[in-house]
Amino acid sequence: MSASRRLPIRPLGWSVRTRGNWRKLGRSEKWITQSMTGQETRNKLTDYWAAHEVTKGQEFAILTNLIHEEWSGVSVKEHKDMKGLESRNLRDHMTEAELIFTALAELSTRQIAETETAVGLPANKKAAKTGGGIAHRARVELESKTGRKVVTGENYLPPSKSRRTLKP
Repeated sequence: MSASRRLPIRPLGWSVRTRGNWRKLGRSEKWITQSMTGQETRNKLTDYWAAHEVTKGQEFAILTNLIHEEWSGVSVKEHKDMKGLESRNLRDHMTEAELIFTALAELSTRQIAETETAVGLPANKKAAKTGGGIAHRARVELESKTGRKVVTGENYLPPSKSRRTLKP
């Protein structure tokens, strides 16, 4: 079985435990499903990269940031800053729409890379830019129809003491 077709190895009950943990943190079933679907999409993309001469670590990060900048208009770091995240995982604090557009950008990137048989960082950068661009156009159209921004500062951080309003 090729790397892009292998099934992820997960401990028995992983999905049930993960769903339970997200529920305890107050996430909706819809959000949990979208997050898990997005993670599967991400895994297929990184499997493709690993099998096509993209090295884990810095090259994965370069491509991830390129995809994110293309679809969202901000870097991963800028998006984390917008949400007030420091060392936390950005995806764990994305809205449903942000998760969906991230998944669309990553799915598009992988399918383009597969179609073009992208090998190495330069060819996969081209696929990442194109895949992210597809999600960008969809995001802009949705925003124009709804009047609401998709990329937001919303997060799932607990309210901090510094954010509380003081009583006079």
